[in-house]
Amino acid sequence: MRTPYNPNQSPRVIVIQKLYGNYFNDEKNLTFPKHRFKKFIKDIVLGTIERDEVIKEEVKNHLSDDIQLKNLDKVFQVIVKSAIFEFLYKPKISTKIIIKEYLDASNFFLEDSQTKYLNAILDKIAKKIRINNGWI
Repeated sequence: MRTPYNPNQSPRVIVIQKLYGNYFNDEKNLTFPKHRFKKFIKDIVLGTIERDEVIKEEVKNHLSDDIQLKNLDKVFQVIVKSAIFEFLYKPKISTKIIIKEYLDASNFFLEDSQTKYLNAILDKIAKKIRINNGWI
């Protein structure tokens, strides 16, 4: 039997919360809770913020026909950005794991229809980024 999903233990739920606070609530003083994946969480959050322009460029290059990032729900924007960071800078983490983890985390923030759309967007951009980098 599968253990129920606990959002408080999910590193990607924390990533989404921290990035949302930084991008939309002007929280510049980021603190990270004690967590067994604290280093991972901190790496994703700070890396996503630091490489925001690179990430926006990836969206423009690969998804401009599909989405305008600024027109999306704010949580949706954060998830797309952090997932793109992982696709680009965490090649050892499989695409399937990244997408699955963000979809699981998104269930706490988005409607089912948005989650299905998110799945399609993440899948599309993952293939383009990872093929371009020779990781698929």
